[in-house]
Amino acid sequence: MGKVTGFMEYERKARPGRNPKERIQDWNDYTIPMTDEAVQQQGARCMDCGVPTCHSGMEINGVTSGCPVYHLIPEWNQLVYEGKWKEALDRGHQMNNFPEFTGIACPAPCEGACVLGINEPAVAAVAIRTVERSIIEKGFAEGWVVPEPPKIRTGKRVAVVGSGPAGLAAAAQLNKAGHSVTVFERDKRVGGLLTYGIPEMKLAYEVVIRRVAILEQEGIEFVTNTEVGKDITVDELKADFDATILCGGATLHRDMPVEGSDLKGIYPAMDFLHANVESLLDSNLEDKKYISAADKDVIVIGGGDTGTDCLATSVRHNCRSLTQFDIYEKKNLLRDEETNPWPQYPKIHRIEYGHMEAEAYQGEDPRAYAVQTTKFVGDENGHVKEVHTINVKTRYERGKKVREAVPGTEKVWPADLVLIAIGFKGPDQDLIKQLKVETTKSTTVKATYGKFTTNVEGIFTAGDMRRGQSLIVWAINEGRASARECDRYLMGETKLP
Repeated sequence: MGKVTGFMEYERKARPGRNPKERIQDWNDYTIPMTDEAVQQQGARCMDCGVPTCHSGMEINGVTSGCPVYHLIPEWNQLVYEGKWKEALDRGHQMNNFPEFTGIACPAPCEGACVLGINEPAVAAVAIRTVERSIIEKGFAEGWVVPEPPKIRTGKRVAVVGSGPAGLAAAAQLNKAGHSVTVFERDKRVGGLLTYGIPEMKLAYEVVIRRVAILEQEGIEFVTNTEVGKDITVDELKADFDATILCGGATLHRDMPVEGSDLKGIYPAMDFLHANVESLLDSNLEDKKYISAADKDVIVIGGGDTGTDCLATSVRHNCRSLTQFDIYEKKNLLRDEETNPWPQYPKIHRIEYGHMEAEAYQGEDPRAYAVQTTKFVGDENGHVKEVHTINVKTRYERGKKVREAVPGTEKVWPADLVLIAIGFKGPDQDLIKQLKVETTKSTTVKATYGKFTTNVEGIFTAGDMRRGQSLIVWAINEGRASARECDRYLMGETKLP
């Protein structure tokens, strides 16, 4: 236990952000590191619960509660409080290959399951993600994170298709087992959605490539600008490798079957974010090879993290106005004990970094709640100029969502740029069809959790490609677990966790 009375003596303090009006002028990390002493106080708040729920990932009503990689959270909270940072780093790496990714970009279901947050999750739960990020950043700063290549090679070769968090985790674990691993990435940079789906000010590419450099020094080969099934044939893949793990993600965006959705100026959110990252890293946006929000009335459709990232990117482009549609009604500040009891992930009103920035930029919160788009209207050149909406009420009948339009709430919004951030419907099907692996009704690759084997001998799958759109921490969970089963397939037994 951190400190017997720590949770009573110290208030929750998460890693703070820079002044929103200042940080929207650049693409640097929007947060400010905390002092060691401040982080140690947060570690001291850990209660040493009789049955801690923060580190045991599960799904309750389809929503994650606790940590899916079973992070040893109470242990490294204790070690941080005691000032044993290197030992805390070692504990963190036992269950999570990439605590820097989850410490920055995970929505922290661990904090939602924290016992301290039973009543007020947003202000009382231990700042677990802040402690996690502080540990790994100190580890890199002190030179404690070093390559640890395997001492013995097995002679087996494994291909990992996709370099997102699932692919990187699978590759890291297989390499530890002594196999020779090659990771194929169709984009020109490694990282998948870590690189292209999360803006630079939230998760810097330097953070990704810093870890990739360690993996390369440990013996993993990364092949970019290479699409398996196109640049490398399926026959070549099977001939050159003893096993393959498919970690291509669920990259096909959901469409909006709404009148006018084919107008110019309407884009999937990920196209907007991907192009911005590429141009920013290539030329600091000087090449103009991105979708600009400058001087435009921007509508972001979708209330999740991707939509929030679109807000933060748009204000840095100097948009004219910015609105985010959320189809749900505005939530309360406290969880509903009847419909959303602890330890479920708290469904409460949150103000994320992009909301703060948009409000600082235009003087008001950008969100419009309970809004459903009814149609898009274009100008004489076929470019979107308006978004028509109506307010809706959401209720549930036998577990299914039913939305009812509210008469008299019709509204017309000016729009030059519309970004659709309503999620992903599944993985790209080209390689799947070439490999002749079976899929589910939702088009994901068919494989049982815990086994990760497809119907094709020697081919495994993990992450969003198997489970559908999900969290970074679930991708790491599945990447690690699929590596374990692949190792068992190759060697007849496994020592991987």
